[in-house]
Amino acid sequence: MAQVILGGNTVNTYGELPEIGEKAPHFELLKSDLSVGRLKDFEGKRLILNIFPSIDTNTCATSVRTFNERAKKLKNTEVLCISRDLPFALKRFIDDEGITNVTNLSDFRERTMGKDYGLEMMDGPFEGLLSRAVIVLDEKGVILHSERVQDISNEPDYDAALNALA
Repeated sequence: MAQVILGGNTVNTYGELPEIGEKAPHFELLKSDLSVGRLKDFEGKRLILNIFPSIDTNTCATSVRTFNERAKKLKNTEVLCISRDLPFALKRFIDDEGITNVTNLSDFRERTMGKDYGLEMMDGPFEGLLSRAVIVLDEKGVILHSERVQDISNEPDYDAALNALA
């Protein structure tokens, strides 16, 4: 079990992030069109998993905007923005913001990624949502970088994530 801070209070998560050098656990998440997006669908591409509680919070929205902007310069890399928001909310945000360089995915249906990646919050006001993290994978799905943002109100370290791809 790991802990994060939300609103000055400690919140427990279901576990630890997967280790650097490990193969990333399989996931099946919903795309905005309600089709299934699987980790294996992205084989051969480098991935940045931008994981957050809800697109309808300022910090989460900022992380999607920032990775969208920075993704323009990345070669053979996809940015996956993952939360437990409904796919409709994620699509609304993308459409309203004109976001074109990231793929939004939702863990609301299966609810397994949060536990498999040690990210689901077990208590506190965001219980059941995903804590903020960034995980970077190589073309074979091996973890190059992971960051659990200790205070959920803070943004991730974008530079550290991008430097893992250098």
